[in-house]
Amino acid sequence: METFHNIGTTTDWIVMVVYFLVVMLFGSYFGRYTKSTSDFFFGGRRFSWWLITMSIVATGVGSHSFVKYSAKGFEHGISSSMTYLNDWFFVPFFMFGWLPIIVYSKVRSIPEYFEKRFSPSARFLATILLLLYMVGYIGIGFLTLGKAVIPMLPEAVNIMGTAVDITLMRAIVVIAIITGIYITFGGQTAVIFTDLLQGFILLFAGFMLFFIGISYLGGFSTFWDLLPTTWKLPLADFNQPSSFNFVGIFWQDAVAGSIGFLFMNQGLLMRFMACKNVNEGRKAAAINIMFILPLSAVVVGSAGWLGKAISVVSPDIISPNTSPDEIFVVVASIITSPGVFGFVMAALTAALMSTVDTLINATAAICVNDIYRPIVTYLKPARQEIESEKDRRELFVARLASIGITALGVLAVLAFKNFPTVYEAHGYFHSTLTPPLVVAIFMGVFWKRFTPAGVITTFLGGVLLMIIGARFPGIFIAPFDHGIEMNPARPYSYIRALYNTIVCIGVGVYVTAMGNYYNRFVDIFKSRQSGRSEMVGLTAVVGLAFALVLVGNSTMNTQMFSAVFVVILVPGIVGYFVSYDEQKATEGLTSWSLDKAKIMFKGSDINDQVGEKVSVVFKQEDERENRIRFSKNDMEKMSANVGDLVYLSDKRKWLGGLKSIHSTYGKMHTEDGIVYIGSQNIESGLFDKGRILIAEKEM
Repeated sequence: METFHNIGTTTDWIVMVVYFLVVMLFGSYFGRYTKSTSDFFFGGRRFSWWLITMSIVATGVGSHSFVKYSAKGFEHGISSSMTYLNDWFFVPFFMFGWLPIIVYSKVRSIPEYFEKRFSPSARFLATILLLLYMVGYIGIGFLTLGKAVIPMLPEAVNIMGTAVDITLMRAIVVIAIITGIYITFGGQTAVIFTDLLQGFILLFAGFMLFFIGISYLGGFSTFWDLLPTTWKLPLADFNQPSSFNFVGIFWQDAVAGSIGFLFMNQGLLMRFMACKNVNEGRKAAAINIMFILPLSAVVVGSAGWLGKAISVVSPDIISPNTSPDEIFVVVASIITSPGVFGFVMAALTAALMSTVDTLINATAAICVNDIYRPIVTYLKPARQEIESEKDRRELFVARLASIGITALGVLAVLAFKNFPTVYEAHGYFHSTLTPPLVVAIFMGVFWKRFTPAGVITTFLGGVLLMIIGARFPGIFIAPFDHGIEMNPARPYSYIRALYNTIVCIGVGVYVTAMGNYYNRFVDIFKSRQSGRSEMVGLTAVVGLAFALVLVGNSTMNTQMFSAVFVVILVPGIVGYFVSYDEQKATEGLTSWSLDKAKIMFKGSDINDQVGEKVSVVFKQEDERENRIRFSKNDMEKMSANVGDLVYLSDKRKWLGGLKSIHSTYGKMHTEDGIVYIGSQNIESGLFDKGRILIAEKEM
């Protein structure tokens, strides 16, 4: 493979440095609106759909997309975009199932949902798996950033008379420091507004590059005629080559990847949780899938298509042997002028940074919500603490967590840097880490009968069966390979997602279907005087069987027997030790009880009467409760009652909800056009004195 160094001019570097300074100042500016952990992680749950939509663009198109899809576009053509249009058939499940549940249940993280829906044990295991997923994703992001920047850097630099080689890992360390600055001190509000800017820039730069490339080649017809016939096909070959085929990509990307991205990507969920309400989140999801993603598919893959066309007509300019992961940078440097290339690379690094900063922020949320808070509660359960002091302390912990997570993300690069392309590294990552959590979330949301025994056994037994499949792919994954040739170096990077998903679903369905039999099994042990001691002993034996598979020193049959042993016995152990009230655990936490979820969210019956929005000016009052007071006439216009929920925002729509609050209607007064607000709500809403505000009833 041909690789490059020192691409770009001084002008390009000046443009990039200026861009980075603007981004950091932009993020730091909006970081001043971060007053609490709610602001740091969820942006205060205040933003409009259009702002979140563009922010999602920067994240979704972000970390790996430009590099990995351009690489496959160069190697395989238009079919590289097929993986970018897979989300549409899972979006309805997200919009009308998962999204309202996470909002109305008021969870702050995915593991917290597992505790509410199942048990603390399920939350513990979900936290471990989700942290592995998130840190791995951050590692993929840093790897992509490094591969994108390396072609622009010299092979070595002279520092105080000593030549220092610029390696991939050294470049990634520097990038990680830059990336971590504004996320650590800004939080979700900073990330959302920074990504709003970057979302517009990367779409503009991507289309600009495509049109400049078409002009460089002499027009669209020339470009199209230069592409080999197989490069014009919309879909890849069904089962070959092993590095890029339709059936493998479908299961890895369209199923495991898409459900994983929509349902378990904490960073994406935090964007939707920053919307002012569920309907705004649904609008953002719908606009993103119908309009933004098809445009993004062209943006991220077009550099690879242009590179292939140029390599056909001028192999001396772009060699057919060019490293696929470098093709975006190489094409951009050839077809653009100095300065413009710097702008395009700034857009690329913007996209790459967007996903990384979101994931760091999201993983910090998990650390605070699912590790720090439970530990503090366990150690000091009766401690009384002023809310503002608690929030300040947790905000400090969140920022420390962001620094630590950034470092772990850099270390995670070591697991992926030897893959031929970022695309294959990312595909292997998705196929391996997403199935257990994807299956657990999907079944938990849409199947009321799914119990703690089912989810915990899916985590433990499913992971063991996945490990065995990875060790003996020719026996366990081969029956599902659809004729794909097994590459001994990296066997079944994509189609393993099908095997992994099936074994996890199989475990979950088996345990749920056998629920009555396990209940009888548990009753027998509970009726025995020595039942608890016997169950503890059984747990120890299951632990040894689990460890036996993890270590992997035994024969295949022994490992398989141990895994099956774990799958059979864990449901009984969970049923014995874990208390579970199905009605309480499913009300408001499954797709079949969303009406109940809304009532639980509000704390009283829902007011569905349609009302108007009213314009008001605020006056401050000494109101300690989280209630704001309107006139009787304004309340009637809004069809609102005391105790209903209200959203109050600055009239300037271009702010996208930055200056707004959620609150509750308090006692009525007689001054029309006036809303009385306490000082804490004024500070939280960031309201400017004398500005007109818009009030609307939520429910």
